[in-house]
Amino acid sequence: MIRRLDLLDTADDGITESEVFRLALQHSIAELGCVGGAVYLRGPMSALRLVSSTGLPSSVTRTWEIVDQDGPTATARAVRSGERAWVAALPSDVDEPTAPLLSRSGWFSVPLMYEGRAIGAITCLTGDNQEPTAEQWTFLTAVAGWTTSRLKKMPAPARLGTDLDATPVGSWAWDVRTGELTWDRTAMRVYQTEPREFTPAVETWMKVVHPDDLASTLAAVERTIRTRAPFEAEYRVRRSDGGYTWTRASGHVELDDAGEVARIVGRGWASDAARSTRDALSRALRHMSDAFLSVDEDWRITFANLEAERVLGSAGEMLFGRNLWDLPALRQVPDLEDRFRSGAAGSTAAGFDITLADTGRCYALRIVPVPGGLTVYFTDVTDRRRREAEQAAAVRVAAERASRTAELTTQLAAATTSEDVVAAVAQRVLPPFGAQGLLVLVTEEEKLVHIGSVGYPSSFLELMHGAHGMQVADSGPLGDAVLTGEPRFYSSREEWAAAFPDTGSRPPTDKEAWAFLPLTASGHTFGVCVIAFDTARRLTSEERTLLITISALVAHALERARLYEAELTRSEELQQALLPRGLPAVPEATAAARYVPAGQTADVGGDWYDLIPLSAGQVALVVGDVMGHGLSEAATMGRLRTALHTLAALELPPDEIMGHLNDIVSGLGDHSYATCLFALYDSTDGSCTVVRAGHPPPLVVRPDGTAGFPEVAVNPPLGAAFPPFETTRLELSAESLLVLFTDGLVTSPRREIDQGMALLAGLLAGRAGSPDLEGLCDSVTAGLLPDGASADDAALLIARVHHVADRQVASWALPEGPEAAGEARRHVREQLAQWHLEDLVMTTELLASELVGNVIRHASGPIGLRLLCSGTLVCEVSDASLTMPRIRRATDTDEGGRGLQLVNALCERWGSRYTPEGKAIWTEQALPGTAEQEQEQEEAGDGPAGSPVPPS
Repeated sequence: MIRRLDLLDTADDGITESEVFRLALQHSIAELGCVGGAVYLRGPMSALRLVSSTGLPSSVTRTWEIVDQDGPTATARAVRSGERAWVAALPSDVDEPTAPLLSRSGWFSVPLMYEGRAIGAITCLTGDNQEPTAEQWTFLTAVAGWTTSRLKKMPAPARLGTDLDATPVGSWAWDVRTGELTWDRTAMRVYQTEPREFTPAVETWMKVVHPDDLASTLAAVERTIRTRAPFEAEYRVRRSDGGYTWTRASGHVELDDAGEVARIVGRGWASDAARSTRDALSRALRHMSDAFLSVDEDWRITFANLEAERVLGSAGEMLFGRNLWDLPALRQVPDLEDRFRSGAAGSTAAGFDITLADTGRCYALRIVPVPGGLTVYFTDVTDRRRREAEQAAAVRVAAERASRTAELTTQLAAATTSEDVVAAVAQRVLPPFGAQGLLVLVTEEEKLVHIGSVGYPSSFLELMHGAHGMQVADSGPLGDAVLTGEPRFYSSREEWAAAFPDTGSRPPTDKEAWAFLPLTASGHTFGVCVIAFDTARRLTSEERTLLITISALVAHALERARLYEAELTRSEELQQALLPRGLPAVPEATAAARYVPAGQTADVGGDWYDLIPLSAGQVALVVGDVMGHGLSEAATMGRLRTALHTLAALELPPDEIMGHLNDIVSGLGDHSYATCLFALYDSTDGSCTVVRAGHPPPLVVRPDGTAGFPEVAVNPPLGAAFPPFETTRLELSAESLLVLFTDGLVTSPRREIDQGMALLAGLLAGRAGSPDLEGLCDSVTAGLLPDGASADDAALLIARVHHVADRQVASWALPEGPEAAGEARRHVREQLAQWHLEDLVMTTELLASELVGNVIRHASGPIGLRLLCSGTLVCEVSDASLTMPRIRRATDTDEGGRGLQLVNALCERWGSRYTPEGKAIWTEQALPGTAEQEQEQEEAGDGPAGSPVPPS
């Protein structure tokens, strides 16, 4: 309630008196849940006059337009007492026209107090016959106070000008059975009768009524008695000077015990001012240039001006009282009644055009609903509509042509391939010209090669240019258009044959007319576009000019598309050359990957992925993204990938590798940045060391089906970071999925990265055991990139990690003396015998002996020996020294320096790496039969062979 009062206080100070009443009623009804309400103001004598109402139909307000101040209503009680008043529902058998309404509703009213005197009241009609609560009384009283305070602020001449100084209203009562008529003193003044001349009989009233108005007024009385509807009439009464003045009267019937009309009780007041205004308005309407009609709710004509009489072909006396649909001029207009009724059903004005059949004239009709009916305006718009139609037709033709050209231009501008250009011409050129065939050919090495067509069977295309094109000079009108650079138009098959009589053949097609349009761009004609018709067709000069213009647009678009296609082909070749041709098969992990280029761009991207085999059961998994697109970014990606392979081969720690990559990117300039995620997985213990430089974290899908993103330390992107880089060590269960990706896979213009990562986890949850990693990659890209292309490049690497079985690894601690070499040889013989690798015993003994001897001579600390059989045989010797071995060429006089040369000759590859305790030197040998197995499986199409597992 407080909010509504605050809202009322915000009303402008300049609002009118009627606006004050309207706001007060609207907020009162809305707050109190009433069905309607009214504002009454005190008039002369004992009359209370209705000045505003909301929610009450006219049938109710007409009856209650004047309320007796001495009556029993809540309004009268509130005004008399100056206090609030409540009147409950009346009995249902009350003889009142509105008794059904009053028997179900209650009224409550508060007075409008002005300078200590009740000048009126606000009255509300309830819907449930419940007396208002104390809060409701308080609110309505507050609204009444706001109303009177606003009235006080109005200028004195305007304040209550309509109601406190109202025209005198007199009361009258007529006994319809005896003819007795009673007037109060005000009524005598209204009806120009002195009290001494008044006789309480209906004849007294009849004497003062103008003879011309008496019949219609008595008819209104009879109608009220017959239907018991409210009495309404306006008529003239004679003044004392012999003239006449206009008055209005309203009243209602009172019934006797038998239910018959006993009396009519009402009010009367002078209406000269309003009548004079209406007469002036009537004269203006009578002579206005537009036709004007007024009809009542039953569609009977109540007024027609002179122009309406002329338009409808009837005099005014013939129109008045006639039903609108009975007029011959309107009866011939199709659907006119439905359109009228539809327009009248709305609360706002409606309009439409009609054409009268007898005159052929076009009129704009405007229907304006008014109380008790509606008004109709006829404006002759025949000439205007004709001019508008002619202008519209010309504009439409020009607009259609401009629109088609604009649409074609837009579509050609967006075309990126030759197929796009052909589709644009087929959609935007063929239909407007009524063409059915399209053929586009370009020159390649003095031949015309087909690149697109519509409306031709494949057999015709093969006949026209064969599998490898046809010579330009031997291609008839096609070659003629290309060689001369001039368009050729043939409206019939006869014209074609006449133009090329030497060929002695008819056109090799079922088409009947053609337009051969050369495609010329950059001063060079490189092809021809053929528009064909199924029937003979002679194009107008304007159509030919338009087609020539269109062919220039097509030529430039096609040249641009062919350049784009060539650039796209080179970009794709470069991208494929920079990415791995295939992931290596390693026993530590099974992997599959996808690269999805950004859609609709010829620029290569900087996303990449890689899987790098390392020593001793380790493998590196990498994914990265160079910011931007273009050859420069692709070159940067290639440099980083090459550098990463080199650094990983040196077996540097992951944080040091990332530091070197950061130096490379920083050296490229201030605006070069890249993100990267490097994961070093060790299959011997299931550990995974991850370093992340501005890149999304990896997704881990465990064998039990749960998927999540582990907490991995975040470092700035490469080019913006300052080493050292922080690493995170993860423990991965055997057969887990390790998923690496770039942000282009999970982000889009409609999806944030967090949403995309959650969707990725949902797609892979529960699928760790899926044997088809390639299928998983397809499922992920289809789920995250449903259109088959990304707004940015996207890379995806899915790896299933494997653990080395305990039986595949053996390790020993060796003594730090000369006996260590013999101990190492003994361990090698025994372990290889258990693994059934006797063929490798001699070589492995030499390698182990040489590596141990090298440690004894040049290093220090505890010595360890480890053998690992997983895909290859790895022999590894570790010590506590950080000095790395370096192979060198020994001279003839050197006593040493040949040990690493011997190692290099005996194994397939060897190397060294730092460990938490020092360093490790390792060698790698192929297992017997592995090469043969790989060759057999590749020939069978089964991929690389898996690693042999030693028997337990």
